[in-house]
Amino acid sequence: MSIIDLHSHSNRSDGKESPTEVFEHAAAAGVEILALTDHDTTSGWAEATEAAAKLGLGFVPGIEVTTRATVLVDGAKRFISVHMLAYLPDPQHKELAETMYETVNSREIRAMKITDLLSRDFPITWDLVLEMVEDGATIGRPAIADAMVKLGIVSDRSEAFAGSLDKHGPYYIATETIDTLAAIKLILDAGGVPVIAHPLTDLNPNSSRGDLPEEHFEILVAAGLAGFEIYHREVPENAREWLLQLAKKHDLIVTGSSDYHGIHGKPNRLGENTTSAEMLQRIITRASGTEAKL
Repeated sequence: MSIIDLHSHSNRSDGKESPTEVFEHAAAAGVEILALTDHDTTSGWAEATEAAAKLGLGFVPGIEVTTRATVLVDGAKRFISVHMLAYLPDPQHKELAETMYETVNSREIRAMKITDLLSRDFPITWDLVLEMVEDGATIGRPAIADAMVKLGIVSDRSEAFAGSLDKHGPYYIATETIDTLAAIKLILDAGGVPVIAHPLTDLNPNSSRGDLPEEHFEILVAAGLAGFEIYHREVPENAREWLLQLAKKHDLIVTGSSDYHGIHGKPNRLGENTTSAEMLQRIITRASGTEAKL
């Protein structure tokens, strides 16, 4: 049975390693098929294709698209960040490419604003944050976390995200990005397969689905959502059963992945959660934008 991991990041976005190094570590971990899904960019695909071929691994090209959804909670609008994994889209699709470009620029402006807020309480500078980023890579909160580590403010990225960079904290600023429904349509138009990454990570422990209405998910499914990344270390156990029931109800694709960011990135390890060959084949069958290299 193949070990298939459909979510990883390189230094083309917020990972700590080059695409080649990511695939080398995947081979060492026994992963046989890996998706590279950097945030809002396809710039690592060419190197990943070459590395996978050299190592005898399968490669599934993907993107983690940053989106924002609007939901009603207790009669009030709430904006939530939804990361959408787009598998096998056409990288030359004009609107998709333009949207990713705009999002990357928005992420940089946001990172500058967060850094400015932090600089009022910590000795951090934008120049130092830029030193943490590879040329051409997407700038985001992980680069800020790395700068904080270098300054000795925190010991690692996890501590930064649990503290000063927590999305409920005083330094958080949301990314201006594409609406989730519009993103699903765009991914489909580009021949890709949209799967929500690590859903319900902010689950209320006393609920099976947090405070998000079921209607929210039903609307996404009706718009063409293909599936959920259910097997992920950040998806709470009590959310998985509810998500699996919803996936069964709508015959959705169910995936499992590591969300690897490098040995010295997040604690996530390649192959710690996997996707079945059947589910990967469903993704491949549905896609028309580009091909998996298997």
